[in-house]
Amino acid sequence: MPEQILLLPLPPIPLLLHPIVLSVSFTVTGSRRDVEDDEATHQSRNSPSSTGGMPYLSTPFSLIYLSAEEHRIMQKLEKSVNDGNAYGALQLYKTYSARYAAAEKYNDALDLLEAGAILQLNHSEVTSGAELATLFVEILVKGKYPFSEETLDRIRKIYQAFPKLPMPQHLIDHDDDDMEKLSEALVAAKTRVEVCSSFLKSAIRWSAEYGASKSGCPELHYMLADYIYSESPELDMAKVTVHFVRGNNPEKFASTLTNFMGKCYPGEDDLAIARAVLMYLSQGNLRDANKLLGELRKQLKAKQQTLPNSDLIQFVVYLLETLERDALPLFRMLRQKYKSSIDRERLFDELLDDIAEKFYGVRRQVAFPGMFGDIFKMMDMQL
Repeated sequence: MPEQILLLPLPPIPLLLHPIVLSVSFTVTGSRRDVEDDEATHQSRNSPSSTGGMPYLSTPFSLIYLSAEEHRIMQKLEKSVNDGNAYGALQLYKTYSARYAAAEKYNDALDLLEAGAILQLNHSEVTSGAELATLFVEILVKGKYPFSEETLDRIRKIYQAFPKLPMPQHLIDHDDDDMEKLSEALVAAKTRVEVCSSFLKSAIRWSAEYGASKSGCPELHYMLADYIYSESPELDMAKVTVHFVRGNNPEKFASTLTNFMGKCYPGEDDLAIARAVLMYLSQGNLRDANKLLGELRKQLKAKQQTLPNSDLIQFVVYLLETLERDALPLFRMLRQKYKSSIDRERLFDELLDDIAEKFYGVRRQVAFPGMFGDIFKMMDMQL
């Protein structure tokens, strides 16, 4: 009797993130045609166009076709990480993924790097995990994978594996052990932010080049803004705002601003709100500027609080009303009347020039080199 290969599900192996289906050979009646079809499928999965950039088949459970050698490699890498040899595993992940890429087996390389990045991050090996995550994006670029929701979901899963750790609390002043713990925690937090930012920025560049919006996928910008805000030991709200404005979640941005208002220095709260609204408007996005301010009012009211009582906030409120209509003279009058408040941050004049151009067609004047240009560097995604 001829041989036929059937696919039988085996229990999942954590490293692979999906159940494995291995080929099991035994003697049954039947044809070898199905075997040849399976082999053809295995070959085609390494073409980005064949699956839309996704290496898995659509079934009740995900399928990853592995040869005995690939299975051995996966187990070896997982054991290495579990035994605490993260650096050695990192070198092996890089070596095997480079071999796959050289052979244009891009899906295999992506599977390996995704699994490796998540495994390393789950073991708190942030630097190694981030390096594999960045290599994952490099393979997307090398394989010319188009932007898709499936690939975005894979990036999202890697991002979610990055640890979010609270800073040490209730430290005793002048206690050497506590101060050492704090210093170590600050260094670790700075490293987490740097490597996660590097990964997400590379993903934003890929998304901008291969099919998302011109400035990159909004959800990736939101992820970056949220991680910088929650994990950075030296918070830069201007940088956070840049990515929230490029993102797709003004409601979450309002929550972040509400949280920031509860811990910032006096006088920083109205600057942060004005900066956010003006950055939205400089992109011509009146809808989200209004949504942000409305949501902020709503959240503050729930806490029995209000917007800061300052001339700058008053200017922002009047500005939003003015931009609802064709009122260039009123726009200019507001800039003049609230000039002292606007001058509190150098960036605001640049933003207002952009707003005048977007809403009223006013050509901006060319500034002398080195005087301005901050907004253009910031709004170029900080990439």
